Amino acid sequence: MKNIVSMRWLLARMYEPDVVIADCRFLLGQPNAGREAYEAGHIPGAVYLDLEQDLSSPVSAHGGRHPLPDPAALASRLSKAGFGSNSRIIAYDDQGGMNASRLWWLLRYMGHEHVYVMDESFTAWQNAKFPVTTDVPVQIPSSFEWNLQPLLLASVEDVQQASVSGSAVLIDSRDARRYSGLEEPIDAKAGHIPGAVNYFWKDVLGPDGRWSGVDALEERFAKLDKDGEIIVYCGSGVSACPNVIALEEAGYTNVRLYSGSWSDWISYEENPVATGEK
Repeated sequence: MKNIVSMRWLLARMYEPDVVIADCRFLLGQPNAGREAYEAGHIPGAVYLDLEQDLSSPVSAHGGRHPLPDPAALASRLSKAGFGSNSRIIAYDDQGGMNASRLWWLLRYMGHEHVYVMDESFTAWQNAKFPVTTDVPVQIPSSFEWNLQPLLLASVEDVQQASVSGSAVLIDSRDARRYSGLEEPIDAKAGHIPGAVNYFWKDVLGPDGRWSGVDALEERFAKLDKDGEIIVYCGSGVSACPNVIALEEAGYTNVRLYSGSWSDWISYEENPVATGEK
């Protein structure tokens, strides 16, 4: 796989000078839990990046619950933390890769190609008796240059058009009950964007919590046209990112993220809402 690396791969390379490790653990609704988990133990050399403080900008009227960070602000934060333009960046979390995939997507959006998500999770790393430390690394500033890739991002207008005309396949990455509007634990309205199809993000993982192989991912998305345009969303542009990675692994080349996702869609009164299976 191009974007996923094994724990053993990281174990063998963690002390190489161009490797930067990012701890992206975060629990929705418990904003300090990720940082506390990092302080209690992390992969040696890892830098903590907070989903809400570092990988999002403040919430406003539109843009969803986790608006994209300002690229210049994120680049400055990364530079200070020792992320360089030539760094190989490996992200991990304890949430099935969901938050690590958000960093992966942001870095790709900023034009950085050498970014990977560690398979399994921090807990699996610990259980394997791989090294863990409470030492916070000294961060030697680097220079992180960025070059935005706007084609990776879909706007609400793009999504409105796709919803009406079918110009792109809309993928909803939330679980089936939220997609169908049976429950909505977080956002003000329940349901999905009309025309969207449901591919729950956690189905990119096998029962053992590891990423499925390329063949399994190709099979998972077999109904979709490999060259067709695909727009992926979730609740707030985080759990959609594993689906973006999975689609890329499976050979889809025209995939965009609707970063504001459902929480942005419903912030516009005029946007319609669908419920049920379709």
